[in-house]
Amino acid sequence: MTFAASKRPEPGVVSPDYGLAFCLFGRAEAVLLARGAGFSFVVVDMEHGPLGISELGQMAAAGLASRFPVYGRVTGPGSPDVARVLDCGATGVIVPHVDSVEDARRVVRACRFQPTGARALPGPLPAFEYHALRAEELCDRSETSTQVIAMIESAAGLDAVEEIAATPGIDGLMIGSNDLADGIGLRGQLHHPDFLSACARISTAALANGCTYGIMGLPRDLVRSHALDLGATLVVATNETNLVAEGGALLLDGLRRETVSRVTP
Repeated sequence: MTFAASKRPEPGVVSPDYGLAFCLFGRAEAVLLARGAGFSFVVVDMEHGPLGISELGQMAAAGLASRFPVYGRVTGPGSPDVARVLDCGATGVIVPHVDSVEDARRVVRACRFQPTGARALPGPLPAFEYHALRAEELCDRSETSTQVIAMIESAAGLDAVEEIAATPGIDGLMIGSNDLADGIGLRGQLHHPDFLSACARISTAALANGCTYGIMGLPRDLVRSHALDLGATLVVATNETNLVAEGGALLLDGLRRETVSRVTP
């Protein structure tokens, strides 16, 4: 069972996939919850919070069974889980802190089989329903379905973005909005024109090299300018923590207003 990469439309004519990241809820049911809400994919965030490879495996299995893409975000290019995310059935791996072409090559070595990389051959994989495939078939099928996405989150990464995007074996670039803004000296200033210019440079590098362009952490009012107009096809809309905290606060505010209106003469 495989998932094809989203076809990239022309910039400005975009119908992106919107995803939900999970930082705390690590159950398989969370995948079905996101799918039922209408999201197109989920990201299991192993960089921030308690979720680890065990939760990723359970959620990836639920995604495979329901034909719903599940990505795993690891802690960085040196994470021991870079290839394990793929071994456990994730649609793709999202690697933060890719700051140089050397980082990109390190990721590719871990995620791609020879000759592109040096990934160790695993046993039967959940992505293929644990069928015992010949090594050649396992590698070929894995290569066509694996998505390797490098996150650009620093001034160094931005400076090297064209080389990173051109690295054979990298399928996509994704921006971590708050980290990138922080990394280029614009902490908390996502509306700054220089941040938009950085996003545009990353998008241009991605699309020019046949990579997808994605972004996470944008406020809603910047999705058009920083994502859709730049050709983004993967947009992580929010995470479950913010969704519950912000949605809960909004609900309670409305209920309390209603209570006040009923008791006020």
